[in-house]
Amino acid sequence: MSTPHLTSQEVPPLVVRRNEAEVLGTGPNTISLLADVPATGGALSATRTTLGEGQDGAAPHYHRTSAETFFILGGVLRVLVGEEIVTAREGDLVFVPPGTVHAFGAAPGSGADLLIAFTPGVERFGYFRLLGRIRDGDAAPDEVLDTQERYDNHFVDSTIWREVRQADRQEATHA
Repeated sequence: MSTPHLTSQEVPPLVVRRNEAEVLGTGPNTISLLADVPATGGALSATRTTLGEGQDGAAPHYHRTSAETFFILGGVLRVLVGEEIVTAREGDLVFVPPGTVHAFGAAPGSGADLLIAFTPGVERFGYFRLLGRIRDGDAAPDEVLDTQERYDNHFVDSTIWREVRQADRQEATHA
């Protein structure tokens, strides 16, 4: 089955200015909502995410239909890709194909600033807003589990990720 290609008349070009993006969270942990499915005709969903020193990003999960790409703008990021832990630094790109378990967090002693893109796009802004409501105590943490199909975000357990992040926290404590 082939995917129809959109023409420039169907989806207009998109420019998102830094000061126009909706920002969730407060420094150093923020998510800037850049582009979502309605604005890109389903081609892309993109955010800019910043993580404070050693902070976790997403727990282990996979996407059935979308690839997720991380471009490291600054800092150092630990990424679970399948059963491998990758350390990515400024200028590095990590591509995670659909169906691949992954997770991410800032490395010990470092923050991380990243551009994250989903292709094809899956409407994600509602998911990130829900995470913000959970963080603020306005929604229960288990509500995110009810959205797994809607946002193509399927959570799994990863022993290797748990062990590495525990070691990272211990390293940061003893540093």
